[in-house]
Amino acid sequence: MRVFSTLTSSSSIANRLSSLRNAQLSSFIHSFRAYSSLMDANEDSLRRALAQKQSSVDSQSNAVRALKAAKSSKPDIDAAIQILNELKLEKSSIEKQLRAAVAGSVVDGPINGEAFRQTLANTLERRLFYIPSFKIYRGVAGLYDYGPPGCAVKANVLAFWRQHFVLEENMLEVDCPCVTPEIVLKASGHVEKFTDLMVKDEKTGTCFRADHLLKDYCNEILQKDFSITSEKTAELKHVLAILDDLSAEQLGAKIKEYGIAAPDTKNALSDPYPFNLMFQTSIGPSGLSPGYMRPETAQGIFVNFKDLYYYNGNKLPFAAAQIGQAFRNEISPRQGLLRVREFTLAEIEHFVDPEDKSHPKYSEVVDLEFLMFPREEQMSGQSAKKIHLGKAVSKGIVNNETLGYFIGRVYLFLTGLGIDKDRLRFRQHLANEMAHYAADCWDAEIKCSYGWIECVGIADRSAYDLRAHSEKSGVPLVAHEKFSEPREVEKLVIAPVKKELGLAFKGSQKMVVEALEAMNEKEALEMKASLQSKGEVDFYVCTLGKNVSITKNMVSISKEKKKEHQRVFTPSVIEPSFGIGRIIYCLYEHSFYMRPSKAGDEQLNVFRFPPLVAPIKCTVFPLVQNQQYEEVAKIISKSLTTAGISHKIDITGTSIGKRYARTDELGVPFAITVDSPSSVTIRERDSKDQIRVNVEEAALVVKSVTDGHRTWADVWSNFPRHSSVSVEE
Repeated sequence: MRVFSTLTSSSSIANRLSSLRNAQLSSFIHSFRAYSSLMDANEDSLRRALAQKQSSVDSQSNAVRALKAAKSSKPDIDAAIQILNELKLEKSSIEKQLRAAVAGSVVDGPINGEAFRQTLANTLERRLFYIPSFKIYRGVAGLYDYGPPGCAVKANVLAFWRQHFVLEENMLEVDCPCVTPEIVLKASGHVEKFTDLMVKDEKTGTCFRADHLLKDYCNEILQKDFSITSEKTAELKHVLAILDDLSAEQLGAKIKEYGIAAPDTKNALSDPYPFNLMFQTSIGPSGLSPGYMRPETAQGIFVNFKDLYYYNGNKLPFAAAQIGQAFRNEISPRQGLLRVREFTLAEIEHFVDPEDKSHPKYSEVVDLEFLMFPREEQMSGQSAKKIHLGKAVSKGIVNNETLGYFIGRVYLFLTGLGIDKDRLRFRQHLANEMAHYAADCWDAEIKCSYGWIECVGIADRSAYDLRAHSEKSGVPLVAHEKFSEPREVEKLVIAPVKKELGLAFKGSQKMVVEALEAMNEKEALEMKASLQSKGEVDFYVCTLGKNVSITKNMVSISKEKKKEHQRVFTPSVIEPSFGIGRIIYCLYEHSFYMRPSKAGDEQLNVFRFPPLVAPIKCTVFPLVQNQQYEEVAKIISKSLTTAGISHKIDITGTSIGKRYARTDELGVPFAITVDSPSSVTIRERDSKDQIRVNVEEAALVVKSVTDGHRTWADVWSNFPRHSSVSVEE
């Protein structure tokens, strides 16, 4: 596009403008329209285009000022101003596209900003889906209560989760305590590593999460300051990319470099320091047995592996599942239900032979295609794209079949709940995000007004967890594979001499024996060398919490060739972990919309929940306050109760239209209106279409649709249709 340079004389300006009046103005308009094709351009290109356009605007502004200073003719000045206005329009268009690119949404797409979020939040709180806990005492950040419809939605989501995973996969469900002894969480690494870096306002003492402050600063600049250079843009994006890898010193240096202060007071901040997110407690009145409120439910499954394996007939693979509360003492909770201090997790631990990670039901998901975001695409600046799951596994993008199977099952679960498939992606962890022991990890991320939110993690955690608890507890958490014929192998043999150990340790003998037998090969050979040279060695027994003295006569350690009838190994674990509150919040956003009333004088709120998760499946309305109609409504209510359909009767005297609007705002999919003694109408929420059925059939029709045996389209084509104009409107 043409860029105007500053002109030095009024005559040259006038001559230039006169030649541009027709052809160039037409060209500018054409170019302005062409800018709409930049919708798919990347952010860097848009920033460069914006910088060039700003230069053009500045040059043309100087040209207009020069014309006015030279007292040029009005037509010349008007033409120059018209060109300037066209340039400003072009600049505004690029800014709009850039803002959309930064936000990750199209220019003309749905508004996912603060206004939408506030309208949704007001509706959710007013209709008691959820409210701040301890509200009359001004609440506590990060704690929320679910009201009646919120409880119903949560119960329905969890019921579907059990159906989709626990029942479908024949999983073993457990329910473990929320209070966990410290030794368990030491073994898992939570006591040492479950921390976030925190900074304090040096004057008020208010605490903030350090990486959140840096992240907010970078995003604020990237989203709102369109004058920054491409180099600065790249720098800020790089900081965001490596945020999880920054040490306390590096994070503090960046905060100082960018001059980041406390958000409210603008006071200076302290250097970052680690803060453990677990709520600490003690078990028993003495206070001598430390514990924590569990930060996840998985550890309860791992420590029960031995018994679960036995319960499953000593066979692999098998999966155990648990739904329960978890607790994290978040430094600065925000974003409503997305970051809270107490929340519900639904976790699966699928135990599998590390040498065979195939899955017998993999063929059921192999042909699914959905948005995936492999690490290579992330590193090269590309965006998520639809990928065939089978190809992703066969090409090694997804590590193995079982991991791929659960990714596919998670996709079916989330879309079955009502999550928009176009706002759902599976993002692979980058190398710097992965735990050192993990073979592969993917997050199911859902797009909402806060951006892409991690709602489910699906990880291949290898054998780390079981090994960690085996080493700490001294109890082998292993599986066995029996051979059809014996195999000769060289094997480490650790033979504790129980008589000598019993004399030395008496009641502690069993724990010492288990700890000796749990030694790995390296530890055992080092002990053997020490015993041969010194005759005695200090040995730490984790279950006793202290070192004991082992002498040469207490244990025999050797390598022997022997025939084995079975292989003993530690299983790998594939772990899908679901943040139920996050999924529910994203479902609220994806289900919420507004439509005009019949009069057009107000916008009515609607939740388009699928019947599967709707808090109430059906409402029953007598058309008018009439004893006969109310008796029919009670008969239908009893039928619905017998059929197991949650419902509500509304016999208020308000208009039927207002009653429909009230239940639409709760996401109720069907409404039965009693307008005669023998037949009723059934209204579908989103289409507002109505059919007429006999009173005796009403409950069965609703149940068939809510249970998924029929669709509304099936019902619509098989029953007489009813006009809602005279009733609803």
